[in-house]
Amino acid sequence: MLKAVMRGAIAGAAGTTALNAVTYLDMAVRARPSSDTPQRAVATIAERAGHPVPGQGAERENRLGGLGPLAGIATGVGIGAAAGLLGPVVRRLPTVVGASLLGAAAMAGSDLPLTKLGLTDPSAWSKVDWLSDVVPHFAYGLITHKALQRR
Repeated sequence: MLKAVMRGAIAGAAGTTALNAVTYLDMAVRARPSSDTPQRAVATIAERAGHPVPGQGAERENRLGGLGPLAGIATGVGIGAAAGLLGPVVRRLPTVVGASLLGAAAMAGSDLPLTKLGLTDPSAWSKVDWLSDVVPHFAYGLITHKALQRR
């Protein structure tokens, strides 16, 4: 079981790298800024847990600037680890199905908590906003699925 979890975590890390690469490419092509939503999520969760992120001003912002992306990495690796436990089933799925399911799981793993925290409202997103979220998550799913299929 541990081997399956580790294999999935590694696949999730590869998928997370793909997600980040597609996101950064989108930022470069469209000259759009990075999102501060992951940092706001970490700050909100830490405050609600009674352990606010320490520091003030730039020091705190710098910590959040590191913690936000780390939370995204943890989500991607975690989804991959869970998929690793389901490895025999996931590996047999056709690529488009496996990639779509894993991408949707990663998208839900990030968007649902952000929505619950009141930091985003997907019902107000534009088509471009949705594409900016769906395409990188599909890349995550594709690479994670392909990595899980490797023997």
